[in-house]
Amino acid sequence: MIHPILKMGDPRLLRVAAPVANFGTPELEVLIADMFETMVAAHGVGLAAPQIGVDRQLVIFGFEHNERYPDAPAVPLTVLCNPVITPLSDEMEDGWEGCLSVPGMRGEVPRYRRIRYSGFDPQGEPIEREAEGFHARVVQHECDHLIGRLYPSRIRDFARFGFTEVLFPGMDPNNDD
Repeated sequence: MIHPILKMGDPRLLRVAAPVANFGTPELEVLIADMFETMVAAHGVGLAAPQIGVDRQLVIFGFEHNERYPDAPAVPLTVLCNPVITPLSDEMEDGWEGCLSVPGMRGEVPRYRRIRYSGFDPQGEPIEREAEGFHARVVQHECDHLIGRLYPSRIRDFARFGFTEVLFPGMDPNNDD
């Protein structure tokens, strides 16, 4: 089922999500399937449970190719519960981000260039990976939703924030994630 995506200004996006406590349940499977269906319908590269009003530490992300980020390398399709992110260096990298909860806008956001992320898959099996570049950016962006944070709060220079149609003529602002 495709869910409506909450938009910036909705107080539910500012809450800290509770950990996933029960793995391998039919309810969790349905939630994950709904999140993937919602993400694909919105042309996203990631989605966090709080974006559809579910207060759980659950994110999904990944793609082979995405029109919004044509030069980005593929990111493995991942379901990650109760994630923990550890920077692998202090090196930060600025990059443009959009968000399904902040439609039609983009901003340049600093993120750690290299990270390790860990958590659990839907069955409760541990996941631990290292990521860099765009992959690391996507993970950090999605996990911010679990602590009630949207990307505009990380922007350092608001001259690098605005409507997609103004900043990037030719991009479809209704398809901005």
